[in-house]
Amino acid sequence: MNVIDHVRDMAAAGLHSNVRVLSSLLLTMSNNNPELFSPAQKYQLLVYHADAIFHDKEYRNAACKYSMALQQKKVLSKTSKVRTSTGGAASNIQAQNLPSEIEVKYKIAECYTILKLEKDAIAVLDGIPSRQRTPKINMMLANLYRKAGQERSAVTSYKEVLRQCPLALDAIIGLLSLSVRGAEVASMTLDVIQSIPNLDWLSVWIKAYAFIHTGDNHRAINTICSLEKKSLLRDNVDLLVSLADVYFRAGDTKNATLKFEQAQMLDPYLIKGMDVYGYLMAREGHLEDVEVLGGRLFNISDQHAEPWVISGCHSFYSKRYSRALYLGAKAIQLNSNSVQALLLKGAALRNMGRVQEAIIHFREAMRLAPCRLDCYEGLIDCYLASNGIREAMGMANNIYKTLGANAQTLTILATVCLEDPVTQEKAKSLLDRALAQRPDYTKAVVKKAELLSREQKYEEGIALLRNALANQSDCVLHRMLGDFLVAVNDYQEAMDQYSIALSLDPNDQKSLEGMQKMEKEESPTDATVELDGDDMEGSGEDGDLEGSDSEAAPWADQEQWFGMQ
Repeated sequence: MNVIDHVRDMAAAGLHSNVRVLSSLLLTMSNNNPELFSPAQKYQLLVYHADAIFHDKEYRNAACKYSMALQQKKVLSKTSKVRTSTGGAASNIQAQNLPSEIEVKYKIAECYTILKLEKDAIAVLDGIPSRQRTPKINMMLANLYRKAGQERSAVTSYKEVLRQCPLALDAIIGLLSLSVRGAEVASMTLDVIQSIPNLDWLSVWIKAYAFIHTGDNHRAINTICSLEKKSLLRDNVDLLVSLADVYFRAGDTKNATLKFEQAQMLDPYLIKGMDVYGYLMAREGHLEDVEVLGGRLFNISDQHAEPWVISGCHSFYSKRYSRALYLGAKAIQLNSNSVQALLLKGAALRNMGRVQEAIIHFREAMRLAPCRLDCYEGLIDCYLASNGIREAMGMANNIYKTLGANAQTLTILATVCLEDPVTQEKAKSLLDRALAQRPDYTKAVVKKAELLSREQKYEEGIALLRNALANQSDCVLHRMLGDFLVAVNDYQEAMDQYSIALSLDPNDQKSLEGMQKMEKEESPTDATVELDGDDMEGSGEDGDLEGSDSEAAPWADQEQWFGMQ
C-alpha cells in the first residue's frame, strides 16, 4: 500500500482537510522531483486535492485544480500509448482505479455553475461525447440549456435523463415547463408504471403538473386533490405545497394559506413554498407572524432564497423599501430562478421610483413563470406608472388571449381600461363578467367598487361589498365598505367596518385615517367651545392629517401591483 492509496482511503472516509494538507505536500514533492510519482499517481493526487478544495467551497480554485488534473490525464494518455505490450495488463488494472475523467469534467461544470459561469459550464459538458454522458450530466446540461434559453437542447437532454431513469420526476417537470405535451411525457414512463406495482398514481401526477404548466389552474387543483385524497399519498408535503401554490395562482388565497399551514405542520423544516406563504401573511398584515416564520427558516438554512424573501416581504410591508430591495437581491444571488425574489425586488424598485429597473425584474419573472399572473400585473403597473397605457393595454390583451377569459385575466384587462376615460364602460363590462365567474374574487370586487365610487353609486357599492364579505373577511373590503357607509352618513357602522379592517391588518393606514376623520366630525362641540387660538390648533391637526394622506399615497395601490392573488 503506497502513499497514494492512503490519500485515496482518506478521501473515501471523508477526511477532506487531511487530504488537502497531505496532497498539497505530495504535489510539491512531485514538482521538485518529477520521477517521484508516475503520471497516473500525479493525476490521482491532483483530483483528490481538487476534491478537498471543492469541499471547502473554494470553487474557482477547485476548477483550476481539476483543469490541471485533466491536463495531467492527457500526459498520462500519451505515455500509455507508447508503452510496450509487456505492461499492458498492469496498465489496464491501474487505469480502472483512476478517477473518472468524465466525473472530473462534471465537477468543473459544477464549479462554474456555482460561480454563475453558465456558458463555461455548458462548454465543458458539451465536450463530453453524448454516449458517455451520465444521467446527472444530462440533467445539469438540461437545466443549463433551459436557463440559457436553448429550449430544444434542454428538451433533448431531459428526454435523455428519462430514457435512462424513467422515474426522474424533476426531469418530467422540466419537460412540462418547456411545453412538451403531458401525453408524450407520460408515454416515456409507461413501461415502468406497468412493470412496478403501486405506481398507477404517476400518470395522474404527470397530468396534474401538465395542467399547472399550461395555466389551467382549475383542472390542476382538481387533479392534485384527487391524488391527495388517495390513502397512499395522503398528507404528502410536496403535493400539499404544489396544491397551495396552484390555489395562490388561481387567486384563492384562503385555501392557499390553509394548505401551506397544513404542509408546515407536517414538516416543521419545510422551506419550499414558504416564500409565497410569507408573502401572503405579510400582505394580510400579519407582520409579527412573518417575522417569526423568517427567523425560523433562517435557523433551518440561510443558504436558500426563501428566508431572505420572507424577511424582504416583512420590510416591504413595513414600508422599508431599501431594505426590501437588499433582501430581494440577496435572495436572487442565492437562487436566480426564485420568482418570488424577483417580484419582491421589482416591487421595491417600483416603489422607490426606479421603474425601468423594476420592469427588467418583472420581465425575468415572466420568463421563468409564464403562467403566473402576478408577474404580468407587476409589469403592467410599471407601464401605468410611466404613463405607458398603450404598452399596458397590449400586455393585458396578450394575457387575455393567451390564458383565456377567466376572472383574473378579465380583471387585469379591466384595471388597464379604468386608466382611460374612453374605456370606462368596457372596464365595467369586463368586471361584471369576472364577478359572474367568481363573485368572491377580491381584486374584481375592489375594482368594481372603485368604479362605483367614481360614479357615486354608493348603495350599489355597499351591496357589492356586503355580498363579497358574506363568505370572507378581507381588510381592504371592510375598509372600502366603511368608506361607502361614510358617504351615505352611516357613521356608526362605518366605524365598525374600520375597526374590523384594523383588526385584520393593524398597519392599514387608510382605515386608521378613516376612523380619525370620523372622530373629528362626530365632535363638533369641541370646535365651538374652544377659543380662536384653540381653533387654530384644530386647523393644525387637519394639516397633519392631510400630510399623513400624502405620505400614505405611494402605499395605497401597492396591492394592485405586488402580485396580489
